Amino acid sequence: MELFYAHSVEGGVCYLDAEESQHCVKVLRHRAGDAVDIIDGLGTLYHCSLILDSPKGAQARILSQESNWGCHPYSLTVGCCPTKNNDRFEWFVEKATELGIDRIVPLIGERSERKVYKTDRAARIALSATKQSLKARIPEIAEPVSVKDFIRRDPSPLKLIAYCFEDETHPRRSIMEVLKDFKEREITVLIGPEGDFSQEEAAAAIEAGYIPVHFGASRLRTETAAVTAVEAVYLNFC
Repeated sequence: MELFYAHSVEGGVCYLDAEESQHCVKVLRHRAGDAVDIIDGLGTLYHCSLILDSPKGAQARILSQESNWGCHPYSLTVGCCPTKNNDRFEWFVEKATELGIDRIVPLIGERSERKVYKTDRAARIALSATKQSLKARIPEIAEPVSVKDFIRRDPSPLKLIAYCFEDETHPRRSIMEVLKDFKEREITVLIGPEGDFSQEEAAAAIEAGYIPVHFGASRLRTETAAVTAVEAVYLNFC
């Protein structure tokens, strides 16, 4: 199944940007009259007929539509510190999108090796992964924010933080156990940088209601831990 993304849907017509139009018309050689499937990035799939086969701006008339197509039965935000090697963070973005995630927030922690992160490329990867995994909703790639600022603003009912060190006062629990116990479907998970969250960041999170969690006995890289968190939520609800 081929999916295209419409940057605009208006008056019963889906409008493709130049990049999507090029792929539709030049690469896949669709012509006016062809049936095409288009997503709006917000959860709706449109079954369409191509009416303008321009590689600079293709247009398609909507014949029918499906709401919440390919969507998951939970809302998941993962705040993750971008890795020093940007490819690893982008791998996380791709795999998290394939599994099912709603919002990815690049966090800048006290021990982060990458202090600046540009979201443009990650947004393109998320779009590609959304289409590849047959979904109609593209996850939001938020602008970077400091760990402590994010903690102060996070409204999720179930808030989890994963770190590597032990704290006898606040022992870490298995993420699967916590998900089963609380059964909340609006969830945030925080994943630290290569050097882990600082003690002060962890303390601020716990004070704000975050539950410390672990992913088992193995020590995981940042991007692996982030994907594991997404997979845990996905398997718990799907």
